[in-house]
Amino acid sequence: MIIGAAVKATDQSIPDWGRWTLAGTALAAAAVLGIAVLIGPAARRLAGERQPLTQDERQQMTATERVEAVNAARQTLIQAATGLVVIGGVVFTAQGLWYTAQSLNTSQQAQRTAEQGQITDRYVKAVEQLGATKMNVRLGGIYALERIAQDSPRDHQTVYDVLAAFVRERDRKSVDEKDQSSFDPAADAQAALTIIGRRNGTRDVSALDLSRSPIYGADLERANLRGVNLFNANLDSADLNGADLTGANLTGTQLEGAFLVGANLTHAILHGNLKGAHLDEANLTEADMRTGGLAEAYLTGANLTGANLTGANLTGANLVGANLVGANLSGAYLYGANLKSVQGITESEIRKVARVDTTTKF
Repeated sequence: MIIGAAVKATDQSIPDWGRWTLAGTALAAAAVLGIAVLIGPAARRLAGERQPLTQDERQQMTATERVEAVNAARQTLIQAATGLVVIGGVVFTAQGLWYTAQSLNTSQQAQRTAEQGQITDRYVKAVEQLGATKMNVRLGGIYALERIAQDSPRDHQTVYDVLAAFVRERDRKSVDEKDQSSFDPAADAQAALTIIGRRNGTRDVSALDLSRSPIYGADLERANLRGVNLFNANLDSADLNGADLTGANLTGTQLEGAFLVGANLTHAILHGNLKGAHLDEANLTEADMRTGGLAEAYLTGANLTGANLTGANLTGANLVGANLVGANLSGAYLYGANLKSVQGITESEIRKVARVDTTTKF
C-alpha cells in the first residue's frame, strides 16, 4: 500500500494536490509502521527480551506490576500518538511550504511572461509611432522607447540601435550649405540624440552607430558618446561641451566650429580617409585627447587651450593658427604637422616635449 501510494505520487497525470496527498499518506503510513516496530519488537529486543511474555509469566506478576505494565503501555501509546501527530504536522507543513513555493514560482513566471508581453506590445507601438507624420506622435514614440529601455535591460541595446537608426535616416529639411552651421536638428532627431546621450552606457552590448548622421548644430552637452561610431557624421557647430567621446570613432567627422570645451576624447579615433577630421575653429579648451588618433586632422584656428594631447597622433595634422596656450604636447607625434602661426607655445618648447622631424612645419 505504502509503495503503491508512493509510486502514484510520481504520476504526472495526477493533479499536484492529488500527488501531494498520496505522498503525505505514504509518509504517514511509513511513520506509523516505524513507530509500531520501535515500540514492539525493537523495544523488547532492547530490553533483552527475545519472546513475548507467556501466560504463566503474566500470572506470576503481582497486581502492582500489572498496573505498572498497563500504565507503561498507555504512556507508550500516548507518546506514539504524539509522535505521529508531530510527524504528520511536519510532513504536511513541509508539503504546504513546498506547494506555496511552487505556486509562487509559477505565479512569478506567469507575471514575467505577462510583463514581457506588455513590453513587446509597447515596443511595437512605439516603433510604429516613429513613422508617424505628426511631430508630437514621433516624440511620444521616442520617449516611450527610452522608458522601455529603462524597464527592460535586455531590450536596452535594441532600443538604442533603433533610436540611432532613426537619427541616421531622419529626413532633413533642405538647407543651404552656407547656413547649415546655424541650422538646428529637427525636434525629434534632437530628442533621440538627447536620450542616447543620457543612456546607461554600462548596458551597451555593442557600439551605437551614428555614422554619416547629419546632426550639425545638435545639443550634445555632457552627452555619453563613449565608443559611438560617428564615422563621416556632420557635427559642425554642435555643442559637445563636456561630452564623453572616449574611444569614439570620429574618422572623417565634420566638427568645424564645434564646441568641445572639457570634452573627453581619450583614445578617440580622428584619423580620416584622406582629409581627416574637420575641427577647424573648434573649441577644444581643456579637452582630454590623450593618445587620440588625430592624424591628418584639420585643426586650423582651433582653440586647444589647456588641452591634454599627451601621446596624441597629430601626424600630418593642420594646426595653422591654433591656440595652444597651456596645452600638453608631451610625447605627441607631430611628424609632417603644420604648426605655422600657432599661439601660446614656441617652436623650441614644442621640440623639447613632442616628437617632430624635418617634415614638421613651424
